[in-house]
Amino acid sequence: MCGRYYIDKDTEEEIYRALQEIDEKFMTERTGDIYPTNYAPVIYSRDEKLCGGEMRWGFLGKDKRLMINARAETALERPTFSDSVRQRRCIIPARHFYEWDKERQKVTFCRKQGKILYMAGFYREQEDGPHFVILTTAANESVSPVHERMPLILEEDEMLPWIYNAGKVGSFLTKSSPKLERRQDYEQMSLF
Repeated sequence: MCGRYYIDKDTEEEIYRALQEIDEKFMTERTGDIYPTNYAPVIYSRDEKLCGGEMRWGFLGKDKRLMINARAETALERPTFSDSVRQRRCIIPARHFYEWDKERQKVTFCRKQGKILYMAGFYREQEDGPHFVILTTAANESVSPVHERMPLILEEDEMLPWIYNAGKVGSFLTKSSPKLERRQDYEQMSLF
């Protein structure tokens, strides 16, 4: 599961250089920790152009529960997600994301050499504007000691196919995410 992630100014500037069209709200100093229901920078397609804009994190369900993630394995089957994942895919850039271990200590996961994480997601329009959800997959060996799920991470060369090639959605939803570095400020040690 991904319940919080981090964006810094360098992340925004790297994304800004790669995009063809930018909404004014994309570069609004939205840096730091991003929590569910926050507005955050998202990459998507508009009029056949790769764009950056601001969307709100989380779908409100019929029962008014907030859904911030969707399982890649079942997203195409779930009525709440299937139309969006087929037609409105997006990418959520981040410097790193967080999970909490069994002792409730925060653990940070990032790419080597500080590369940007490109998390696969999708969006839909709601009454107050566009909202996005992050796709998750089974955790690989770099995340599994801390949590059983992790975001579906795209490589830089997979960004355009993820957004534009509807025929490849199924293969993306079954791909493995790359290994990540794990950082923790504090780790409980056992004497036994």
